[in-house]
Formats: sequence, C-alpha cells, structure tokens
Amino acid sequence: MNTKFQILLTCLVATLFISCNNEKKTVVETPSVSGTILPSPANGGIHLPENFGATVVVSELSGGRHLTVNENGDIYAHLHTAYNGSGIVGLRDTNGDGKADEVKNISPITGTGIEIHKGYLYYSTALRVYRSPLLTDQMGIGPEIDTMAILIGEDGHSEKPMAFDKKGNMYVTVGSLSNACEQPLRTGNSPGENPCKELEMRAGIWQFSDDKPMQDQKNAKRYATGIRNAVALTWDDASNSLYAAQHGRDDLHRYWPKLFTEAENVELPAEEFFQINDGDDFGWPYCYWNPFENKKFLNPEYGGDGKTQGKCESIKPPVAAFPGHWAPNDVLFYKGNQFPERYKNGAFIAFHGSWNRLNHAQDGFRVVFVPMKDGKATGPYEDFATGFIGNKEIFSPGDAKYRPCGLAEGPDGSLYVLDSQKGRIWRIMHYPSGVPDVGAAKEDDAPLAEAEIIPDSPGKKIYDANCRACHQAKGSGAPGMIPPLYGTDWVTGDKTRLVNVVLKGLSEKIEINGRSFQNAMPAISNLTDQEVADVLTFVRSNFGNQADAVTVDEVKKVRGK
Repeated sequence: MNTKFQILLTCLVATLFISCNNEKKTVVETPSVSGTILPSPANGGIHLPENFGATVVVSELSGGRHLTVNENGDIYAHLHTAYNGSGIVGLRDTNGDGKADEVKNISPITGTGIEIHKGYLYYSTALRVYRSPLLTDQMGIGPEIDTMAILIGEDGHSEKPMAFDKKGNMYVTVGSLSNACEQPLRTGNSPGENPCKELEMRAGIWQFSDDKPMQDQKNAKRYATGIRNAVALTWDDASNSLYAAQHGRDDLHRYWPKLFTEAENVELPAEEFFQINDGDDFGWPYCYWNPFENKKFLNPEYGGDGKTQGKCESIKPPVAAFPGHWAPNDVLFYKGNQFPERYKNGAFIAFHGSWNRLNHAQDGFRVVFVPMKDGKATGPYEDFATGFIGNKEIFSPGDAKYRPCGLAEGPDGSLYVLDSQKGRIWRIMHYPSGVPDVGAAKEDDAPLAEAEIIPDSPGKKIYDANCRACHQAKGSGAPGMIPPLYGTDWVTGDKTRLVNVVLKGLSEKIEINGRSFQNAMPAISNLTDQEVADVLTFVRSNFGNQADAVTVDEVKKVRGK
C-alpha cells in the first residue's frame, strides 16, 4: 500500500477534524483554480460582472434557505420544503466539473440556518438549534443529535439562523411577531404597545455557548435588541464583530394612508445592515430608517408623522441601507483569494424579494457587494449578481424565476448562491483571463413563460386593491406568514366562515397543508356586501379553486349577526 495513502487512512480513522502531517483529510478533492471548471451557458440564468462566471451545481432541489460548504467542497443545503423527504441535502462533485453528481439525504429536518463549526453541523428550525457530528468522508452526519438551544417564536418571523465567534459563543436571531408591536396586529391606525413586550423574548439576537446542549432562550443573554427580523446573520473575524441585515417594517401606506403615499410605502423603510456590539438597540418597533434623510424616524404607531425623530435621533445608525422590501436573507464576508483583492473582507448580501410593495413592481432578487474596511462601508453597495427575477416585470415575489436566499464560500474562494424558489445552486467563479465561451443557454435557463392571465372582473379589482399585497397575485401568500388561497377548505369550504374572516378578521393560528400560520388578518369591514361577495367569488373560482359563488344575501346574513 502507498505510504501516503496509509497516512491519510490513519488520519481519517483517528479523527475527522484534526489534520495529520498537513495531509488532506478527505478522499474528495476539488479544483482550486476556477479556470478548470467551465461556467454554465448564460451563467445558469444570472448576470455577473466582467470576468465572473457561474456554473449550476444543481438545477432544482426544492425551496432552499441557507447552505454551507465543507473544506473538501461538499455542500450542505437546508431546505424549507423537503426534497424527496430530505430537509438537509448533501451535494458532492466527484469529477471536478463543478456540478453535483452525488446528492444525499442528510436529515429530514427542514428549516433555515445551517453552519459547520468545530467538526459539527449546526442546523435550526423555528424552535430549536441542533448539532450533529459531521462525517466528512461519508458526506453526512452521525446519528447523535444535540439540542443546543430551545427557542420561542414559531409564529410570525420564525427563521432562526445562527453565527459563531472565535470565543465559544453562538448567536441566534429571533424575529418579531408583529409589524410594529401594534395592538391589534396588522390593523389600520393601531397604536403601538409601549413598552413593547415582544422585546423581552423576540426582535433581537441571543447569545448561547457553542458547545452546551439544552440551553433555553429564557436563560440566555439578549445580546442585541430592536431588530425586527434578521435572517441574514454572520460573524466577521476581521472586524471581530457580529453583523445582521434586517427586514424592515411593512404597510406604512396601507395602515397610515393619511401620512404615507403608495410611492413612499415602496421605498420606506430601508432595509438596514448593522454592525452589532453587545447591548446595542437598533430601535424597532419605535423607529424606522429613512434612506432619503439618512435618519431614523418615529413610527406612526408611536406618534410619528413621517417627519418626527423623537427618541429615534439617538439610535445607532446602520452600516449601509438598501431600498425598502428587498428582504435580505443572508450575508457573507468574503475571505478567499480567488476574487480580485477589492472583494477581500467585503460583504455580500442576498436579497430574496418581499411581498410588501403594494401594487408596484417587485424589486430586490439580487446579490449585492458592500466594500468594507475596519467594520465600516467604504463606498455604496454594488449589484454583483442579478437577473434572478427573469426578463419581465412582476408584481408578486412568487412570479420571480429565482429568489437568491443563501450564501456560502467554498474552500477555493468560489461564492455559492442558493435559490429559495426552485432550490437551484450557483457556484460563482472569477476568470482573470476572461470567461470561457460555452455557447447559448439551455432551455431551462430560458426566460419564464408569461404568467397566467386571470380575466378582469369586479372581484379581481377588489382583490388587487385589498388582498394582493399580502396573498399575492396568484394567491400564494408568504411562507410561514400569509396562508395560500388554494388547496384549503378555508377558501372552498364553509362560506359563512370565509365571510366572517373578511368582515371580522382572523388572529388565531391555523394550519394549511401541514404548515402553521398565525399572522393576523385585519378586518376589511369597509367593503360593501356586493364587494365582499364579488371578491370571495373571485377567490373561490381562481387559483385552481372551483367552488361556487358567494351571494350578497349570504354576506348580509353574516354581517347582521
């Protein structure tokens, strides 16, 4: 037997995670030079800067969230909808062409956060952070599952990504339940609770030990507060700081039409990118960031009028701000040497797109780059990867061709991007001598077909004005927040219950197709009986539904009770 192979084998058996005489620890090797891997035609459907190309690692898994890459190049993707029964998928490129030719079911547990840390794979659900020993040679995890953190917050913004520093700490974000801690939830002109009780256990970042099982959030340290929902979370060793990008509040115009126009609702508030220190408070729910004034203003739920700063004047500003409702879902500080030097220690942020832009065209759906030095932005953000949305204007995020969600850096300095729409993964590489010509795009990289056109009707016009902002153009809703309008007895079943939901609202938790939703639906009691009948008839006869019409008399009967 070859001596080098004997040494390698001995190291693998002895330990999975400690190097042995600087020999490689795995049996899978990944090319370290991007030029050995050809990009996909048309970069797999996205646009990149000059001398950058992308290969499609895998075309379609299912709805992806976050991913991480092992030092041997193996990819672990965490999905929010299972792929062939798998919530965590392992992907391996065995021949060095950049494409995954081995796909493996790692765990049935769906969720968002996933990280490799100290020889373990950490992964999270809405209520738990778990870890299992990483089996690098087998591309998988051991049978042991440690519950590292017990969390609250299954409802509302339920994603729980995590990040790690070098001192043995794990940071977990816990999103808010509400829009702006208003009472009642998501209802026009609702005052904000003051003080906001949500801040006690939500809308912040909690600090845990990275190796102590069964830690309860109730006993953990609240590291930072006043952060509505930060799905994008990372630790940067260069600046020795925690960073997060926040989903800003929604519905300034919808719930406060006398103070904010539709156009202002599209741009306000900005999505914020924070550098976070122990004890920081970023102002939610009392404040929002106005990117045109570069100031924090008081939310209308707390007496704000779009011009008043009040106590928000003293709140810590963001490192950078982005257009409203772009929905940042991951952030990564680039540490590799493959990309040009200007990218070193800068931040990549993936924007997923949001449902809250009223009747205006959707935006976001891109990966941007923020140049950084010493923890601060040194210039404006730059579009890095675009084209995910497709080649046409859309009004619902569900109509985007792809939605970039997760980011990871490979051992050779490649940047990986995971899509939440189909589960596509791109590997972005730099080609100093120019991107190789690989011909035209394949059919699966072609533009989206035109969306199904639903005929105009009185009900559709009412739906577009009152319902589409939340439930979307095709009734798809928003995962974990807004329930879909198809495939559910809530729409096609009892008409009395359905009319009641419109006239009186709904705040209780409901379950649709195995998923829980508890995001309060406000009452829409300003509609006439005819308008309620029209919009419910539209909903019951579209989006694949085939239920009978709702009559004016049926609405009158319910309203009169």
